[in-house]
This record gives sequence, C-alpha cells and structure tokens, in this order.
Amino acid sequence: MSYKPQDAVAGVSVLPLTRPQLAEARRMRTAELFEQRRPSSEVARAVGMHPESVRRWKRLWEQGGVQALRRRSATGRPPKLDDARVEAVRTALEQGAQAHGFEADLWTLERVGVVVERVTGVTLARASVWRLLTGRLGWSLQRPRRQAVERDESEIARWVA
Repeated sequence: MSYKPQDAVAGVSVLPLTRPQLAEARRMRTAELFEQRRPSSEVARAVGMHPESVRRWKRLWEQGGVQALRRRSATGRPPKLDDARVEAVRTALEQGAQAHGFEADLWTLERVGVVVERVTGVTLARASVWRLLTGRLGWSLQRPRRQAVERDESEIARWVA
C-alpha cells in the first residue's frame, strides 16, 4: 500500500493504515456484524477471514465485548531509543559517513552503531542497528556498484571497435 497525492483532501494528507490498524478495523467490523446477530459463516465471508478466526473473535466478543477485540499495546522490553533519539540519529546519518570522520561515505552496521553511541550514548548490537535502520528509520540495504571510477564507456567502445 502506498501513499498517493490524490489521497490528500483539502490539503490534509491521509497516511495509509498500518497492518495492525487494518486488522483492528476488520475485527471492529466483525463486532458490528455480531451485534446484528449475523451467523459466523456470513461474517467470515463479509470480512474475508477464515471461519475459525471469526469463531474465536466471537468467543472473545461474547466474553469482553468490543474492547476484547481492540488492539493491545506491545509487551516486552521498551526500545532503548525513544522517538526523539531516533530522529537525532536520522539527522546525524543524513550528514553522511565522512561528516563523522569515516574515510569513505559508506554506512556499515558497525559505523552506524558508532554514530548511534556518539549521538545518544546508547550501545546497540548489530541486529538492533539493523532493526533501527530498516524498521524505525525505513532505510533499505544499498550496495555500491563494483565499478572503477575511472571507467570511460566511450573509450571502451572505441577499443572494442
């Protein structure tokens, strides 16, 4: 799902729903259909889910109402970096690797880890640096082309001819 300019209405941008938000919306629609006393098989077809999932949701709904079908916050250890620190890291990384004293303007997990520690004082494992880059910052793996900077395509074409 991607954002398109036509999704903006009167200057207000509408961001696409995340997967958890979509799943919760589907469960809320299911609860509306339960309240209308619709059969589980009909509800399953209406929301595009497996009947067993709908039966499980119905048991939850009967025990705790609509609130039982709402999304719950994530459990477990809170992240080491709050949103403000993540934005500080983003700003630092956007300056480039050379701005932080590295020889080449190329980011590696180790280099990003060093910058995260300098900026925030928090030491992250390689796996955590990867999750930070891909999950929270939305960056992707980019590999430099293995090609000589001095390569001259016109000279190569002349030599081949």
